Amino acid sequence: MMRKLGLTVLIFAVGSVAALAADFNGKWNAQVQGRNGTQTLVFDFHVDGATLTGKITTPRGDTDISNGKVDGDTITFDQVLNFNGNSITISYTGKANGDTIDFTRQFGAAGDRPPQQFTAKRGDASATPAAPPQ
Repeated sequence: MMRKLGLTVLIFAVGSVAALAADFNGKWNAQVQGRNGTQTLVFDFHVDGATLTGKITTPRGDTDISNGKVDGDTITFDQVLNFNGNSITISYTGKANGDTIDFTRQFGAAGDRPPQQFTAKRGDASATPAAPPQ
C-alpha cells in the first residue's frame, strides 16, 4: 500500500513540474528599438528537454542562438554577432507570460550598455523584417 502511495505521489510530482514548464517552441516576434529605429526580430525556438536551440532573424539576416537553456517558464540564450572581425555577444533572458515572452537583453560585458527590455509575441511577424536603413 505504501509503495503504491509513494509511486502515485512521485507521478503527481513529476507531472506538476512538467505542467510548470512553458512551451517556447515555434516562432515569436518582437518590435525592438535599435540605433536606427524600431526593428522586427523573429525568434524561432526549438526545445528539447532543458536545451533551447533555434535562430533569430533580424533585418541583417539570420543568427543561430547558442547556450540556450529552458528552466520552467524562463529561457536564456546568447546571440553572437560579428562585425568587421569583431565579435559581440548579446545575452537574452526571457520569462513566459501566456503568449508573450518578457525579455531582457544585455550587449557585451555587463556595464558596457544598460540592459534592454522588450516583449515578444507568439507567432511569425506578418511581414518580412524591414531592410536595414541605407
